[in-house]
Amino acid sequence: MTRRLVLAWALVAGPAAAQRLGARVAAAPDGIVRLSFAARPGVCGDGRQVIAFDCTDGRCGRRGGEHTITFDRSDGDEVEYACEPGPVRVSLTVRTGRVQSLRTYVGGRWVAPRGDAAVTDLGTVASRTDLLLGLATREDTRGGEEAILPLTMADSVTVWPMLLKLARDDRAPRRTRRQAVFWLGQAAGDAATHDLADLVDDADLDRDVKEQAVFALSQQPRDAGVPALIQIARTHPEPGVRRKALFWLGQSGDPRALALFEELLTKP
Repeated sequence: MTRRLVLAWALVAGPAAAQRLGARVAAAPDGIVRLSFAARPGVCGDGRQVIAFDCTDGRCGRRGGEHTITFDRSDGDEVEYACEPGPVRVSLTVRTGRVQSLRTYVGGRWVAPRGDAAVTDLGTVASRTDLLLGLATREDTRGGEEAILPLTMADSVTVWPMLLKLARDDRAPRRTRRQAVFWLGQAAGDAATHDLADLVDDADLDRDVKEQAVFALSQQPRDAGVPALIQIARTHPEPGVRRKALFWLGQSGDPRALALFEELLTKP
């Protein structure tokens, strides 16, 4: 996609503020484009390698601290850090108007980059959802796949309906759709669990997207995820998907899963 086409898309997609943001990213010189925005409640990070979710009163991580992402940032740091509840910081590597890759941080302060790369700092932005969702939908680069994470952390955004739509969009890159399914699973709740099960049953979706949905179900609270996995293991028409459901049931240690295994192993 040429810079002219990217600029044209940015000028017609989404609200005016998002149009301006997309145009500013596309028009930036080759190098780094930085922007920041408010994090939703419960998100915190050290501004460098760690992003944690469901943080309250200094205690972070769902299910005893498991819900934490740690990045290997050995190739150079952009942010001085101290553990903070925001903002979300996004660093985009731009070449000829396209986002090639994207880094996400929470907290900290920007520092000068290594080398002589041009840096365009867009400051704190209010409208960012259309930019990130547009990257995820259209860019078949690392940047498209990596745009999902900051989208999930934006304040005042109900993200799971967007992720569900992206997961069903067969025009979107496959690896981006798989990331959408993963983060849809992290959204939790009865609504998300129901829609994950619907994704598994969708005959039009690729098998690897369905298997990612099975994994996402395995990350749900047991009362929601285990019954859905048992139903898939019993009835899904694709053997590979059934095997995935059985695998994750085996990791759960749930008595209902053990009862299913006994039933399957002892039936005539």
